[in-house]
Amino acid sequence: MKILVCVSKTPETTAKIAFSADGKSFVTDGVNFIMNPYDEWYALVRALEIKEQSGGEVTIITVGGADVDAILRKGLAIGADRAVRIDASPASSGLVSAQIAQYAKAQQFDLIFLGKETIDYNGSEVGSMLAEYLQLPFISYGSKLVMQGNTATIHRDIEGGEEVLEVDTPFVMSAAKGLAEQRIPNMRGIMMAKSKPLDVLAAEPYEQLVEVEKFSLPPAKSGVHLVDPEQMDELVRLLHEEAKVI
Repeated sequence: MKILVCVSKTPETTAKIAFSADGKSFVTDGVNFIMNPYDEWYALVRALEIKEQSGGEVTIITVGGADVDAILRKGLAIGADRAVRIDASPASSGLVSAQIAQYAKAQQFDLIFLGKETIDYNGSEVGSMLAEYLQLPFISYGSKLVMQGNTATIHRDIEGGEEVLEVDTPFVMSAAKGLAEQRIPNMRGIMMAKSKPLDVLAAEPYEQLVEVEKFSLPPAKSGVHLVDPEQMDELVRLLHEEAKVI
């Protein structure tokens, strides 16, 4: 089984968010970056479990600069066999998916996994775009996957219940919570990662269709307004006139 796992670099959840004066870029000074948890904890680990059960190879891929190499090395330490970095700035979901698709087309992967979203932009866009470029089925938010030969049974949570799907390889799937359990790299894995291949590829030409106009922070939250439980009329007035929810 030949598996590709798409990973990305995201700020830690505790990072302080700030933007440049013109609002066009995220200020990275003092920010610690990690592998996107949905990619690492669920997509990558489930790919490794399938490899351990059925054999094969797991490749991790990202689009970015040399600053992402440490994150790829972590993926190799967890158990991936090889890593690929496409040397380009991940300026948009379209660019990222197009670059990964070019690589995946030539390699003929059986399974392509990625997290359901990144924890910074929460766009959930790359998976569907990638599947479209590759003309493959796309299953989003998979929370359980069982392989039987070349057929996968996938469970995904939907509003009010659960949906169960069957799909034959190859396909693209985004991973949600429940698909696997986080793995921590051990010392042996960390040492082995140093000798595993990390290939850097030039980006393919791409016409950028989306441009960031401006980022902005949400308005500051106001303080809590306490209302005496005996003053229900006042509570109703505040909900109507200030909160405007009734």
